[in-house]
Amino acid sequence: MIKVLLADDVQILRAGLCTVLESDSDIKVVGQASDGKEAYEMSIRLKPDVVLMDMRMPDYDGGYGTRKIKDTLPDVKVLVLTTFDDKETVDKAIASGADGYILKEMDNDKIISSIKAVAGGINVFCDNIFKSIKKDVYMQQDAKNYDLTDREIDLLRLICEGADNKEIASKLYLAEGTVRNGISKLLEKLGLKDRTQLAVFAIKNNIL
Repeated sequence: MIKVLLADDVQILRAGLCTVLESDSDIKVVGQASDGKEAYEMSIRLKPDVVLMDMRMPDYDGGYGTRKIKDTLPDVKVLVLTTFDDKETVDKAIASGADGYILKEMDNDKIISSIKAVAGGINVFCDNIFKSIKKDVYMQQDAKNYDLTDREIDLLRLICEGADNKEIASKLYLAEGTVRNGISKLLEKLGLKDRTQLAVFAIKNNIL
C-alpha cells in the first residue's frame, strides 16, 4: 500500500484527488495539507511514501514544503502536481529536491502511475518538463569534454536506476559518506545542479 499525502490550497481539488487516488487499491491517502508548511508537519507525523505537492500556495509554497521534507525525511518522495510549467517554477521544484514533476492536466490514470513510479524510486517528469530539463543540460554539457572514471560511471548508472545513497553504497561496497562525496564531486565536475540533471546527462551522452 502506497501512503500518499496531498498538498494543495484548493480544498475541492484535494477532495477530488483523494477520490481518484483511492479508487486504486494500491493507494491510500493518509492526509491533506493546505500549504507547504502543513505538508511538512504532517509528513513528520504521518510518514507518507509520497507527497503530491502543488507548487503555488499562499504563505508556504511547494518549494518550501519540498525542501523541508527532503532535508528531514529523504526517504519520502515528493511528486509535484501543478498547473504551471514555466522554467522558474520547474527550476524551483527541482532545486528543492522534487522527485518528479507532472501537470494537473494529465489523465487520472497517468497521475496514479506516476505516483507508483515515484514510490518505486523512479524520477517522473511529464514530456514537456523533461524536454526543458534536457535542453538545459544539452546547452551546458558535452561529454567529450569530460573524462569519467569507472566509479563515476557506476554512480551515474545507479542514479539513473533511482537508487538512493544507501542503496548505491551497498551495491558498490562503499561507505554512504563516500557516495555522497562522490556525487558532489561529480556534480561539480560536470557543472550540474542535482541528480535529475545527472540522469539526463547520462542518457543524453549514451553513458548507460
